Amino acid sequence: MSFFDKLSNNFGIKLNSRQKQAVEHKNGPALVLAVPGAGKTTVLISRTANLILNYNINPQSILSVTFSKASALDMKTRFSKVFGNELARNVRFSTIHSFSYSVIKYYSKINNKKYILIEGKNSPVNKIVLLKKLYMELNNSLPSEEKLDELLNAVGFVKNMLLKEEEFCKYKKLNINNFKKIYAKYESFKKQNNYIDFDDMLSLTIYILENNPLILSNLKDRYQYIQIDEGQDTSRAQHKIIRLLSEPRNNIFIVADDDQSIYGFRGAYPEYLLDFEKIYTNAKKFFMEQNYRSSNNIVDTSNKFITNNTIRYTKNLYTENPDDLPVTIVKFKDEKKQYEYLFEKLKNNYSNSAILFRNNISTIAIVDGLLKNNIGFFIRDTKLNFFNHWIVRDISSFIKLSYDDTDINNFEKIYYKINGYISKKQINFIKGKDSNKSVFNRLLEFDDLKSYQKSNIKRIRDKFQSLKKLKSNIALDIILYDLEYDEFLRKNSKRYGQSYESIKIIISTLKLISEGLINPALLLDRLDYIKKSLYDNREYSEEKLRLSTFHSAKGLEFEKVFMVDLIDNEFPTSTSIDEYEMGNKNPLEEERRLFYVGMTRAKKDLKLITYKSRDGEEVYKSRFIEELEKILSNDSMGINSGDKIIHKSFGRGTILDVDRDILTIKFESFGKKKVSLSLSMENNLLEVV
Repeated sequence: MSFFDKLSNNFGIKLNSRQKQAVEHKNGPALVLAVPGAGKTTVLISRTANLILNYNINPQSILSVTFSKASALDMKTRFSKVFGNELARNVRFSTIHSFSYSVIKYYSKINNKKYILIEGKNSPVNKIVLLKKLYMELNNSLPSEEKLDELLNAVGFVKNMLLKEEEFCKYKKLNINNFKKIYAKYESFKKQNNYIDFDDMLSLTIYILENNPLILSNLKDRYQYIQIDEGQDTSRAQHKIIRLLSEPRNNIFIVADDDQSIYGFRGAYPEYLLDFEKIYTNAKKFFMEQNYRSSNNIVDTSNKFITNNTIRYTKNLYTENPDDLPVTIVKFKDEKKQYEYLFEKLKNNYSNSAILFRNNISTIAIVDGLLKNNIGFFIRDTKLNFFNHWIVRDISSFIKLSYDDTDINNFEKIYYKINGYISKKQINFIKGKDSNKSVFNRLLEFDDLKSYQKSNIKRIRDKFQSLKKLKSNIALDIILYDLEYDEFLRKNSKRYGQSYESIKIIISTLKLISEGLINPALLLDRLDYIKKSLYDNREYSEEKLRLSTFHSAKGLEFEKVFMVDLIDNEFPTSTSIDEYEMGNKNPLEEERRLFYVGMTRAKKDLKLITYKSRDGEEVYKSRFIEELEKILSNDSMGINSGDKIIHKSFGRGTILDVDRDILTIKFESFGKKKVSLSLSMENNLLEVV
């Protein structure tokens, strides 16, 4: 009985011819290009078993490296489940960081040198606190949460890309004031104290391997077969470690999909895959192009969409699965209508479904609606800066001051952000006055106030007194436009390290949440409730709706997927669009790959949702939607004769004929009619059931 017969008969694993070719590969470098849903983990664990059972390779000689701790655990668990614990015990499934840390610990032990990790709960010094402190020292300002994230990503990017100091300025994404000085001080402080962070694990491991021939030789002898999962997410530094370990045998087996490389901001280096045959001259390539996950509609549309990228291997994604529901683009007047549609679609059936979004802030309005509609949800990533964002804190101060206008603390946080022309000297003056009196009445006691200044202070006082009597959404408009807080945001957004466009998303979210709340205090209560609910819904269940960013959804699959907020400047981002217009297409291509990852999470039902305005201002559908409209129009948007439909005006019917844009439909109540497909889809009049 052959190995593949045993796999099929004993373990229930049936491989296609392409998968078998990859599993049979023994010696030398190999690159397996596996499309979404192609069974790459099955191939990896089957090849591991083949090396051990067929070729008598010592299990301890095989090192399988993957991108995340969860993936490493998943591979180990699946291998154990299929081939038994005894065989799995001696095979190492590891992240590259875990492997590197083991090298550092061994090096430390034989050199009597201790390295202290400054990430995690038990660290003596916290990496984030340290970088925040250095940023403040050198820029005389506290970094916003967004700027701090950018700084952390930039430090990691430099390490993972193995950049030299003179190369920093080549990369637009390292656009942080005094970055070189922050980075130099950070590195110097760590060196003096023998501190390391996660990224140092990689650079220090490279140093150890390059400067300690005995350690390198021992590791090469031990790990004679190296397997890499998620090769498209591997950085320059990680590739260098792998190459040092694998030479000269080069028994390196990489499973990857360059079309799913979405971590460029962290230093992922998919170009390595494109140069694989130059780096390893006798390399073999295997193409696993069959998707086992999704319906033919989704696979075909996704395949045509990703071919708009140029920096890639040519692959042909296909499936033997039948057609199911057509890929549907749904357009709305505004984001509020988008959410109404979502909750209506999900309220009766939301198991094994997901809502995917580009930015975490989308979570807030979605969760608010889910709670109102009693839709159970699960969210893994609750690290949201929204509730502690300076704009949300400002709005909170406005509202609290309206309920207690003696509150000098809240007044001091916002007095210079409204049209009051109030000076610091005047603030210091009222601090010495009766604290039980309104801050505005205390201001009116200030000497030398001109009559127009007094009138203005009285006007602002009256506005604040009226706020608590108004509905939340109206109160927000008073704060933004009558008190001119919006004008402050327009003029000062860049000083706070943000674009006005990103600020408008925060304001729009607050307005959506405020709908229907009869006073502004309820908005603050609602925000607290949403925040608590996010933390209360981190327990996974297939019966719950999954909320996820596109990045976090990678590797997952769902029956139904709703991709939301598909507008230009959000997805793709304004930065990637700007880069593209300046001649650099790489960032936009990564955004397209991310969009493709989202599409290929869906098994049967994929809805792509866009709209025309946000908070009353015009926005434009994502350029990726335009690309897909061309694809779908050539495919009659996936609609075929015989499909059952519901039309908003004419009710239920059956499609008799599709002639380009014209559908002939037999309606149950209205008989035979011809309708325009494009107009019906544009106005959300028609749905396949």
